[in-house]
Amino acid sequence: MFSINSECILSKKSEDIPPFYVMEVLESAQALEAEGRHIIHLEVGEPDFPTAPHICEAACAAIRRGATKYTHSQGLPSLREAIVESYQQKFGVELSPDQIIVTSGTSPALLIVFMALLEKMDEVIMSNPHYACYPNFVKYLGGTPVFVYTSETNGFALEPETVRQCLSPNTKAILINSPSNPGGHVMSPENLQGLAEIADERGIPIVSDEIYQGLIYGGNDHTILEYTKNAFVLNGFSKLYAMTGWRLGYIICPPECVRAIQKIHQNFFICANSFVQEAGIAALKGPQDHVDEMVHTYNTRRQYMLKRLIEMGLEVRKEPMGAFYVLADARRYGSDSLELSRRILNEAGVAVTPGIDFGNGAEGYLRFSYANSIENIKEGMDRLEAFLEKELEGLEIL
Repeated sequence: MFSINSECILSKKSEDIPPFYVMEVLESAQALEAEGRHIIHLEVGEPDFPTAPHICEAACAAIRRGATKYTHSQGLPSLREAIVESYQQKFGVELSPDQIIVTSGTSPALLIVFMALLEKMDEVIMSNPHYACYPNFVKYLGGTPVFVYTSETNGFALEPETVRQCLSPNTKAILINSPSNPGGHVMSPENLQGLAEIADERGIPIVSDEIYQGLIYGGNDHTILEYTKNAFVLNGFSKLYAMTGWRLGYIICPPECVRAIQKIHQNFFICANSFVQEAGIAALKGPQDHVDEMVHTYNTRRQYMLKRLIEMGLEVRKEPMGAFYVLADARRYGSDSLELSRRILNEAGVAVTPGIDFGNGAEGYLRFSYANSIENIKEGMDRLEAFLEKELEGLEIL
C-alpha cells in the first residue's frame, strides 16, 4: 500500500513560522474560562463595542435584495468612491477610486502588497518593536525584515536618519504603523515628512498600516499620503467601526501599481464579500456619533489604565495617544515576558500580551488593551496590582 511520510508533507517555512502569542494567550484564557475561572481580557486588540445598527442593517438589506454575488475585483465603485471622499475630507488628499483595492481585511491587503513588491532576499525596513505578524509576512514571501531598534521616548517610531543608515541596494519598502500596535503611539508629522523624503529620493515605497486611524486622543490624525504619493496605504473598518469579524479592508495604491495588485487579488482572493462592502459604505457615509462616543470612552479607559499601571511600578515613558494599547516596561519583574504573562494569567486571572510577541525590542514589556469595559479594567488592575506586590516581595526576599 502506498504510504505518505508525514514528516515530508509540510514546508519548512510553515513549520518555522512562530506562534502569534496574543492568540495563544487568548486560547489559554478561554481554556481556563471553560474550567470555570473568571478571566479579565486585556490581551486582544478587538473593540468591545457592537457594530453600529445602521451598518448591520445595510448588510442585511443588501442580502435581502440579493447582493450576494461577486463584485468587481477592486471592490464596489460606490465603496471606493466613499473611501476617496473620506480621505479628501479628513486629510485633503486627492485620490481616484481606481487607486483603491477593497480586500477581506488588512492582513490580506498586506500580503498582496508584499507579494507585488518582494523578490527573494528583498529587504523591508520596520521598527522593533512592531506588530507581531509583520516580519512573518515578509519572511514567508522570501524577503528579509530589517529591524530598526527604536526608543520608547519617541514612541518606538522610526527615525528618518536611522532608516537612512539601514538602506541597502536590496531595500524594497519601509513599513510604518501609526497609530501603532503595540505601543499606541502616533507618529509626528516631522517623522512622516522625513520618511516621505527618503521614499521620494530613493524610489523606495512606504507601506503604511493605518488601521487604527481615527483612534487618537489629542492632536491631529495623519496619513502618509499627505507627504508622499510613493506609498501603499492599508486601512479598513475593523478598529474604528468595530467591525473585526466583517473582514473588510482596502489598499490605496500608487496608480502605476494598481494593475499588478488587482491581478494578484483576482487570482488569490477574487473579491471581498459583496454585502459586507455595502456595510462599509454605510460606515463611511452614515452617522459618526457612535464613533465619537467610542473614542471618548476609549480615552477615559486609557487615562485610567495608564494611571494605575504607573502607580503600580510599570514604566510608561511616553504617553500613548492612539489605538487602544499601553506597552509597559515590566523588566523589574524579570526579562521573560512570556513566562510573566503566563503567571499573571494563571495566578491573577488577567490575560495580557507578552512583549516578545512584538520583537526582542519589546522583551520584558507587557501590552495591555483597554478595549474592555471600565469595570473589567478596574478589576484587572486590582488583580494585577495584588500579583505584582507579591512578586516584588518575593524578589526583595531573594
